[in-house]
Amino acid sequence: MATRTPQQTSTDLPDFLQFNDLASEAAGGRVIFATDEWFAPARNLLKRETPEFIASAFTEFGKWMDGWESRRKRIPGHDWCIIELGVPGVVYGVDIDTSFFTGNYSPSASLQAACLENLPALSLEGDRTGMAASEEQLQLAAMLHSEKWEELVAVTELKPGYADTCHNYFPVTSSKRVTHVRLNMYPDGGIARLRVYGVGQRDWSLVSPQEQVDLVALVNGGVCLGYSDAHYGHPRNMIGLGRAPNMGDGWETARRLDRPAVLKMDERGILQVPGSEWAVFRLGHPGVIHSIEIDTNHFKGNFPDSCRLEVCSLTRDEEEQCVSMRWRGEPPGGWTALLPPQKLQAHHRHRYSGESVVRCGPVSHVRLVIAPDGGVSRLRLWGHITPELSAHSVKPPKPISKL
Repeated sequence: MATRTPQQTSTDLPDFLQFNDLASEAAGGRVIFATDEWFAPARNLLKRETPEFIASAFTEFGKWMDGWESRRKRIPGHDWCIIELGVPGVVYGVDIDTSFFTGNYSPSASLQAACLENLPALSLEGDRTGMAASEEQLQLAAMLHSEKWEELVAVTELKPGYADTCHNYFPVTSSKRVTHVRLNMYPDGGIARLRVYGVGQRDWSLVSPQEQVDLVALVNGGVCLGYSDAHYGHPRNMIGLGRAPNMGDGWETARRLDRPAVLKMDERGILQVPGSEWAVFRLGHPGVIHSIEIDTNHFKGNFPDSCRLEVCSLTRDEEEQCVSMRWRGEPPGGWTALLPPQKLQAHHRHRYSGESVVRCGPVSHVRLVIAPDGGVSRLRLWGHITPELSAHSVKPPKPISKL
């Protein structure tokens, strides 16, 4: 079995790769229509895991492939599918990944998008390998007029699925809210994954100032804007849906090399170490945080010894300045302690409220600091919204910072 090694953060990679994958099955994304799924079903496009290749794997329909692959077309037209985003939002870029599709990748592709008020009466259930759209499904799909949707990525030639060419990156300039995308293959072939990177966008006019919401959640527009290390898992995983299914769906750093040879604790039982790791998030909406959950689910031999949370309120210009400086130094007004240092446990939901949480008033950004290193599965910040700050305007976010 062969797998693609996840690419490391690099200045050569597009900045939008640090945002949330709005189409991932982990975020609730799903394929609701596909013209043809003979060799491999379109739902594979949304898998969270990187593609794999098993040379000996075959089905009754042909070679098993970890992606979407249609049959060799012998009728007019081209193949396409419609994907319902798990989290509606603004798209900043896409990755059309052709991993392991070398002699059978789609020669060209395009991507279209729409914001639908009413959900279409389309869905695909079960394993659809060897199947094609029925006449009824084709008729229902035709009612969406998806061929007229806004074009996010024009028809473009794709590169084959070798390790150095499989990622086809496309920046997107549209600032419109998107609920559904249409992926077109010209004329047929295979694509391993579709990643739709962006920031969730919730209609906050429908949320009462008294309603308790998770202000940093992916579904509410939270987004990671910077981090010190993400060797094993990106910080954005912490704001995902539900509890993590495994250790891979969390933030995990490398082991710090500046740890003392012999570790010592203070009177509170917290290790005394010189270094720490951090991740900065912009809240989906400015608000007042009342309660906190830090979940180390699945992190049993690699959980952080301790953590703390800090907050600040930034305008858009101030945020851009901090990002450009990679969050080195203090933001304007400095960081304020929301949660003082806390000893953490393995594989445990840590909840803090009441006097444990410092009353900081309205904030827009939060920094989670862990010491010395390790992994956190989920971060939840419950509170109520307050009036908008200019940092939360529709102006697109600047590139994410990382060390």
